[in-house]
Amino acid sequence: MNHLAHLFLSPDSELHRVGSLLGDFARGLDPAILPPPVCEGLRHHRAVDAFTDQHPDVIASKRLFSTRRRRFAGVALDILYDHYLLRHWQRFSSVPVDDFIDQVYRELQENRLIMPQKMRFVTDRIARHDWFRSYQDLDNIGFALDRVASRIRFRHSFEGIIEEIKTYDSELEAHFLAFFPDLRAHARKVF
Repeated sequence: MNHLAHLFLSPDSELHRVGSLLGDFARGLDPAILPPPVCEGLRHHRAVDAFTDQHPDVIASKRLFSTRRRRFAGVALDILYDHYLLRHWQRFSSVPVDDFIDQVYRELQENRLIMPQKMRFVTDRIARHDWFRSYQDLDNIGFALDRVASRIRFRHSFEGIIEEIKTYDSELEAHFLAFFPDLRAHARKVF
């Protein structure tokens, strides 16, 4: 799962949400120096990722991608799932999406000092460029995926993966809609 989905699935507290996002930036970090709710959020992040990687609908979604791009399907799905979450927000939340996004941006800003430097840099960019709202547009998902592709240091076929996503959008969306309620139920059981 990507950033917005992790924040959405996190236990409903500021520090848990920060910890749930920390999962993408925790390499080399000693969790013992973090407040307990942040550590719990970090564990939550890992439990969500483990469940996601093993879910039959996620596995089926990865198989839709061509063999030359399948290696990157998990990364593409992570970001795409933020788009589908936004597309179907009202199905999953009674909180208006703009209220949730504004709250998360505030919380991330207010908790910068407990973040590793790389996380601070990325969360500043997320808020400044309003990534979460931009993910409502599928073309912006393509731009985000191409930015990821540009950082890969070996020869690959990841760039342009949005074309395959557009081809299979309805199937990918159906798999997401089958998978996400299961993930939500699992995420609630973690704590």
